[in-house]
Amino acid sequence: MTDPRLTSLQTAVPGLRLSTEPGDLEHYGRDWTRRWTPAPLAIAFPADVAQVQAVMRWASAQGVAVVPSGGRTGLSGGAVAARGELVLSLERMNKVLGFDPVDGQLTVQAGTPLQAVQEAAQAQGLLYPVDFGSRGSCSIGGNIATNAGGIRVIRFGNTREWVAGLKLVTGTGELLDLGRGLVKNSSGYDLRHLAIGAEGTLGVVVEATLRLTRPLPPAQTLLLALPSFEALMQVFAHFRTRVDLQAFEFLTDVGLRHVRAHGASYPFDAVHPYYVLTEYDAADEAQQAAGLAAFEHCLAQGWVVDGVQAASEAQAKQLWRLREGLTESLAPYRPYKNDISVRIAVLPAFLAQAQALLAEAYPQFEVVWFGHIGDGNLHINVLQPAGVADADFVAQCGQVTGLLADLLQAHGGSISAEHGIGLAKKDYLGSTRSPAEVALMRGIRAVMDPAGILNPGKLFD
Repeated sequence: MTDPRLTSLQTAVPGLRLSTEPGDLEHYGRDWTRRWTPAPLAIAFPADVAQVQAVMRWASAQGVAVVPSGGRTGLSGGAVAARGELVLSLERMNKVLGFDPVDGQLTVQAGTPLQAVQEAAQAQGLLYPVDFGSRGSCSIGGNIATNAGGIRVIRFGNTREWVAGLKLVTGTGELLDLGRGLVKNSSGYDLRHLAIGAEGTLGVVVEATLRLTRPLPPAQTLLLALPSFEALMQVFAHFRTRVDLQAFEFLTDVGLRHVRAHGASYPFDAVHPYYVLTEYDAADEAQQAAGLAAFEHCLAQGWVVDGVQAASEAQAKQLWRLREGLTESLAPYRPYKNDISVRIAVLPAFLAQAQALLAEAYPQFEVVWFGHIGDGNLHINVLQPAGVADADFVAQCGQVTGLLADLLQAHGGSISAEHGIGLAKKDYLGSTRSPAEVALMRGIRAVMDPAGILNPGKLFD
């Protein structure tokens, strides 16, 4: 380490593990977008909260930018370090600190993987219900930083609903204890909720106290084949009035083709344009009969043309692979991703206009749609064709995203449903937030990070 700043950091934080190995700089300096070339100053691996505080005090004094880093599974460039920032990896801070059986709360360090949180809850006979395909690699701190959603939002909401308290280290190294696990606390501004979804721009999440709930009842997993998106909305409307939904996901024939090529099993004889993967409570005969009746009604109406019901947990996992394997199967194509949301009521009208817009704008590109119909969240993946330069591809996609942002604004939607703004979407923040809101956000950020060192360039410049 020849950089004098790193020598002073080692002096300021004795025992801090630092790396400048080229492989580490590349690995920890980027997220799943792969759009920006990582170029961090170094990677710091603090072992405890005191070291995080000391790093932030040093960074504030030295004017060194810091990028907090969890599992880096984000898709908006929120964890990218491309301008000589110090990456602050929380991966060593990955312990379950305690369980409170009276309040049903689990306290963990920010670097704890989501799957480890789920397993710790399960060991207590309880459930941490936030869930998505990257559960094995994403961290709870990153989930909080982006207010992550996933496949159970229709039943349980986003991460925000399950954070009873968190500890946050500010840009000046102060440690804030927010929420403290209280059910009721009307004592002024709730800074805990301000930090959730802030993408590391207001502080570094170092610890979280999470609410747990009772385990879900036994579920029935059902894969449905549909003739149109309009039918999909009719199926959703019918199912949610007949059964207690745990999940309601959709994908298209285009996406399914990629997942099948990636090794997933396909249960139908024919190919269909749309698919729904749904789970609903099936703890007793009455619930099972209600689900079967809902399926038969949709079949009779022509909204569903085929369906397969999982007969075992293994078969349910095979069906879920068709949905959860999408991101991985598309990764080799380096897709340009849009993660958007609108109210469920306006989803059909919005989607019709959005599909027309994208068909006209991307005649030569393959576009893969999938998402969480139950909460109005759609994922649009534009695949980069072979032979098209990165810069040209991103430039064209950026122009179309501007038109998509205008359409979202007209429908009262959001340019980012669950992955944050990061570097990828900050040019379109104005489609979701008013100038007055953005000004207030800038002001809040300046108060909590006066030196402007926390994840700079993310959200806005």
